[in-house]
Amino acid sequence: MEGAGLGAVGKLTRRDFVLATLVAGCGRAAASDQSTPRALPPDRSNARLASRPRRPALEIEAGLTELKLTSGSRDALIYLPAGYRRDQPAAFALMLHGAGGSARDVVANSSTLSEATNTIILGVDSRGISWDVLRGQYGPDIAFIDQALDWAFARCAVDLTRLAIGGFSDGASYGLSVGLANGDLFTHVLAFSPGFMVPPALVGKPRIFISHGTQDQILEIDSTSRSFVPQLQRAGYQVHYREFAGPHTVPVEVAREALQWFAGPGLADP
Repeated sequence: MEGAGLGAVGKLTRRDFVLATLVAGCGRAAASDQSTPRALPPDRSNARLASRPRRPALEIEAGLTELKLTSGSRDALIYLPAGYRRDQPAAFALMLHGAGGSARDVVANSSTLSEATNTIILGVDSRGISWDVLRGQYGPDIAFIDQALDWAFARCAVDLTRLAIGGFSDGASYGLSVGLANGDLFTHVLAFSPGFMVPPALVGKPRIFISHGTQDQILEIDSTSRSFVPQLQRAGYQVHYREFAGPHTVPVEVAREALQWFAGPGLADP
């Protein structure tokens, strides 16, 4: 295990649960989860992902595709930009929704930036209204994310130097936590207004982008990002930190900055 300098970050505190409850209360009601939970191996609680990019054997068309991994309403979607070429591995970002949100919202809001930066966007629905660690431990959501990643890696040529996990609010918290535990897979983490970070282990050193609004009344900046960034820097992580004057949201210009920071310089603005 690496990065022990984060100290007590791996413990979910009572304050974290209170913050997560506040976010959940502000989110839209999620669609009911009609899928049948599948048996999980006992090691899912460590948040480790097994899927890895490989030479794709299958193909998908450009644009939005539903993965159809479940029979229920909560599934996963992928957006393949028109500029993608099978012989040219592209940047890839797994983006996670906030409490009460959905993968469809995330992918729809990211499609323009996906085209501008030639980035493949994968959105995954949590199994419940928010991510499993908020209910006590990692498990069902890690299993489903792994399944969705495996589906994507079988069909998409992925640039191994530009592979990100991220999200907004609860999705940012979960993405930051899972990203820190899987730094041997993810090269970057994109955390927009995170509320906590609880990696059960620290593996690798992904580069991290964190943004937060100075007027955020849902997840107040002083007790979240302004605390996380120094901890991460002391532990040796490279952090690109962006504060903006605004509430609990992701301004378009901040999302653009994050995608361009991740996908590479010299890319056209949307």
